[in-house]
Amino acid sequence: MPPDHDALRSIPLLDGVPAPIARAVLDAARVREFGAGATLFSEGQPATAFFVLQTGSVKLVQLTDAGEAVVFRLLTFGDAFGTISVLGAQTYPVSACAVTAVLTLQWEAGTMRSLLEQHPRLSLNVLKSVSDRLQSLRLQYSQLATEKVERRIARALQTLVHRAGTSVGDGVLIDLPLSREDLAQLTGTTMYTVSRIVKRWEVAGILRAGRQQILVRQPHTLASIAADAPSQ
Repeated sequence: MPPDHDALRSIPLLDGVPAPIARAVLDAARVREFGAGATLFSEGQPATAFFVLQTGSVKLVQLTDAGEAVVFRLLTFGDAFGTISVLGAQTYPVSACAVTAVLTLQWEAGTMRSLLEQHPRLSLNVLKSVSDRLQSLRLQYSQLATEKVERRIARALQTLVHRAGTSVGDGVLIDLPLSREDLAQLTGTTMYTVSRIVKRWEVAGILRAGRQQILVRQPHTLASIAADAPSQ
C-alpha cells in the first residue's frame, strides 16, 4: 500500500519541505498496519526504524526500576516516534504500543539518516520534534512534582481534547479506548485515584467515561480545573 501523498502532506515532518522532496521522502517509507494492543517496538530493542503515525493512536511507555509502567505520551496523526534511531542511539528507550488499530509510515534508520543529510529542512523538522518532546517531558515532570493529582488528570484529558477530540452535539468526544490504568500511568497516580476523580466528574456532569471513549460534556469546566484545580 503506497502512502497517501495528499493526506500526509500536512504532517509536521514535511512542514516547509518542497513538494518533490516530500514525495521522495514518503515514497521511501513503508506503510505498516498494527492491531490494537500490538507492540511496535520494545524498550531495549535495537533502534532500527523511524515512524510517523498515519492513523490511530500509539502510547510510549517506559518501565521504572520497580517494574511500574509510565506512559510518557499518547501519539496521534502526524506524530513522529522512534526518532532516537536516526540520532545514533543503539536501543529504544521506550516501548511503542498501539492503543487502537494503527497505520504507520516506517523508514529504516539508515534511509532516514540519508534523507536528513540531504535535506536540511527535513533535519530541522526532526530536531523540532525532539525539542518539543523534551519540553513536554520537562513540563510533565514539573507537574508530577508540584501539581495536585486532579489537576494532572484534567490537564491530560484537556490535551487529549485538543489532540484527538471531536466536537459532537453534547460535548467533545475523545474516541480512544483509554483505561483507568492508562490515565493513571499518564498522570503518575493510581487507578483507584483516577476512578474516584472520574466518578466525581461524572456525577457533576463534567464528562462521561466509557470503555472505548470519553465524552467531555463541559470542556470549559475541565479547562478550569486544569488551570487551577481545587484542593483534594
